[in-house]
Amino acid sequence: MFVQELAPLAGSLALSALVAVLPLATVLVLLGGLRMRAHHAALLGLLVALVVAIAVYRMPVVQAVSSGLQGAAFGLFPIMWIVVNALWIYRITVRTGHFDVLRRSFGRVSDDPRIQALLIAFCFGALMEALAGFGAPVAISSVMLVALGFTPVRAAVLALVANTAPVAFGAMGTPVVTLAQVTGIPLDTVSSIVGRQTPLLALFVPLLLVIIVDGRRGLRETWLPALVCGIAFGAVQFAASNYVSAQLADIGAALAGAAALVALPATRKPAREEVRAAVLTGVATETLDRPEDRGEIVRAYLPYALIIVIFSLGQVPPVKRLLDSVTWKFHWPGLNVVGSNGKPVSGNTFSLPFLNTGGTLVLIAGILTVVALRVAARDAVREWGATVHELRFAILTVMGVLALAYVMNLSGQTTTIGHLIAGAGAALAFLSPVLGWFGVAVSGSDTSANALFGALQVTAAHQAGLSPELLAAANSSGGVLGKMISPQNLSIACAAAMLPGEEGTLLRKVLPWSLGLLAVMCLIVVGQSTVLSGMLP
Repeated sequence: MFVQELAPLAGSLALSALVAVLPLATVLVLLGGLRMRAHHAALLGLLVALVVAIAVYRMPVVQAVSSGLQGAAFGLFPIMWIVVNALWIYRITVRTGHFDVLRRSFGRVSDDPRIQALLIAFCFGALMEALAGFGAPVAISSVMLVALGFTPVRAAVLALVANTAPVAFGAMGTPVVTLAQVTGIPLDTVSSIVGRQTPLLALFVPLLLVIIVDGRRGLRETWLPALVCGIAFGAVQFAASNYVSAQLADIGAALAGAAALVALPATRKPAREEVRAAVLTGVATETLDRPEDRGEIVRAYLPYALIIVIFSLGQVPPVKRLLDSVTWKFHWPGLNVVGSNGKPVSGNTFSLPFLNTGGTLVLIAGILTVVALRVAARDAVREWGATVHELRFAILTVMGVLALAYVMNLSGQTTTIGHLIAGAGAALAFLSPVLGWFGVAVSGSDTSANALFGALQVTAAHQAGLSPELLAAANSSGGVLGKMISPQNLSIACAAAMLPGEEGTLLRKVLPWSLGLLAVMCLIVVGQSTVLSGMLP
């Protein structure tokens, strides 16, 4: 048995936290500063995590290695399982020519790349986050934007920055449901407070997206569609999370944002040629006068319609129970970890949801797409193999990053950092979103960050005389802003946009947005703990 220690280094929480942050700092410096290839940076970061776990936290070698292997397994399945199958569907549609049809169809809704970015990265990405999560929105949105003519780097940055406002209620509300479970706070309370924080982000994010696409000119010319989209998204997310259901918040918000955007007359205003030339690579500048067969248009949208339908059906209670029945849960070999609170940690067990996981549901949609588009089975299998080969380094990167995260979590390194931040006293209202942000940056998951730090936020709030409900919600709301800098998500974006080894480039581009939005969220939480307390239920 290994019992985690909060302050293993000379009994000092501060010194222990300083050492505990080294693995993640190693990865970020190697990626953003030294521009090392991502899979090399991930493996070196994992090595640092193992050394700290064994030498400082006195974790047995077998258990440290075993925790890393469990993280690598989770990185392979379900994380990269989603990305592989999402990109496979894209390759199939490219092979059959239907993605060209889809691109021309989007061009008829609006030929303005700034509007297309809002529709795909923000609205469609939010819908994918609501139904799937775990990297699917970043992967699919990046692929679609590249196919529409966006440069790969810009497409990846747009997908990463857009994947913020919907994250707290993503994957059918899983992050807030987990937060309620680990804190003991009623789900309705957690959902309603988060629903009074993240909708404010939805007002900013669409405006940031048009700036990323086209700078000040983009903001000056398309601020109205961006603002209308953000207001519609935020209003419905607030209403659903407070008065309907946390599980439905993002679905309704994504559809409302898209509907408001399409209904706005300014959306259909043609973009000037110099705008398109400055933003796009030229792929999407072909004429839109070519007549399109209605059946071809239906088949072009079919893969994504199938994804939405299959994921929606997967949430119907009888179907969900059936899918869940094919899940293998077992004790992970070599692990026997007890937390500093004396209770066994959840990481001792491992779950393999063979059917009720995003990657399998996307695979089913892909198989149906192959049948509908009349692709030969041999060609479909060949494309799947080519997809795996293309993603081989991204797969290695994600496995390395998740191995690092699991070593940090199971050895107690992440908990040490969390307790240091939680001991900030009166400053905790400002720092509580930072704790969630850090948790997501390490794990790539708002759900994981809530499981790690949710209860800690409540305990610290009681000690500091602050609202435990507010700080618990702040953990989730702040966490969504760490997703864009998570090495896991950076690798997924690079893989989808076909940017091998460019994770450092993406990190440098999205880090300022992540920190800027985090500062805004910190101020929101401080305000809600003081002068804006009337915002709380």
